[in-house]
Amino acid sequence: MSPHVRKAAVVAAAGTLVAGLAIYGSAQAQEEPVQPHDPPVTQQSTLRAAAEASGRFVGTAINDGLLSDPTYSSIASSEFSSVTAENVMKWEAVQPSQGSFDFSGGDRLVDFAQANDQQVWGHTLVWHSQLPGWVSGGGFGADELRGVMNDHIAEVAGHFAGEVAYWDVVNEAFNEDGTRRQSVFQTTLGDGYIAEAFRAADAADPNAKLCINDYNIEGVNAKSDGVYELVSSLLDQGVPIDCVGFQSHLIVGQVPGDLQQNIERFTELGVEVVLTEIDIRMTMPSDAAKLEQQRQDYETVVAACTAVPGCAGATVWGISDRDSWVPDVFPGEGAACPWDENYQRKPAYDGIVAGFGS
Repeated sequence: MSPHVRKAAVVAAAGTLVAGLAIYGSAQAQEEPVQPHDPPVTQQSTLRAAAEASGRFVGTAINDGLLSDPTYSSIASSEFSSVTAENVMKWEAVQPSQGSFDFSGGDRLVDFAQANDQQVWGHTLVWHSQLPGWVSGGGFGADELRGVMNDHIAEVAGHFAGEVAYWDVVNEAFNEDGTRRQSVFQTTLGDGYIAEAFRAADAADPNAKLCINDYNIEGVNAKSDGVYELVSSLLDQGVPIDCVGFQSHLIVGQVPGDLQQNIERFTELGVEVVLTEIDIRMTMPSDAAKLEQQRQDYETVVAACTAVPGCAGATVWGISDRDSWVPDVFPGEGAACPWDENYQRKPAYDGIVAGFGS
């Protein structure tokens, strides 16, 4: 049990004792005038407190360029127990040219997390997107690309060793039909590149938990079946894989009905599941009905995690609608985050708190 959870338990127990004494006292001294008292304290005043009370973490993706904004940084530091690098740990950011590494953005995130008693989620070591051209179009042979991939993992995971709790080792490796995405790694190195990447990450940082991460795998479908079969195979081979990330980029009113069932089948393999990139977008403009449905959807998603012991936590992909990636990628859609464009809490915030059981 974490110190935060222990503290929450002590507070709850103390509250019960005080309530009991108050009832007893009223029976003994009914003639005494009623004294004014402070209003009850809200026990779950932040997402972080709600998550910790359920034994889980709650995270957000951090936009490095916004850490200097006091409103943004205040929410990020107080509401979350985990932070994910939105972009600054991706390949194009840390190794824009071969052998030249820039860890400044990632180091800022680590410093921020350590100052606020948060864990760091590393994102991501091997991904087909946001690759520098020298990797995606370099024309490497298999032996050369294998060396490039393993060197990158060794340098990046090694640099942050001991400071990152989880790594997205391989990101978005599957097509919608459950076949392998034909990335430069897949086409050059073949199916074995995923196992090799996990082994390299484990060698570079044996204390970090190592994850495979993908989208549209929240429900039981062809894509999640493909990931399931891979994870089962990797475990059979003794590959050090610790968790599966369900990105959870969802649409209002379209949360898969078998989300909890799917979480359960992965955890039964012996790996953790984490909801890694939650946002729930809607067709714009938003209105009260859509925001209420979004609140219910956030509650449903987080509650599915809370219901499964092997689901370790949930991360939202961004804080406010003003900073979300959604409108740029899905024209006409947006309002996907728990805070609005003015950094005001939306009903979605309350849905997350309720989902953690608070």
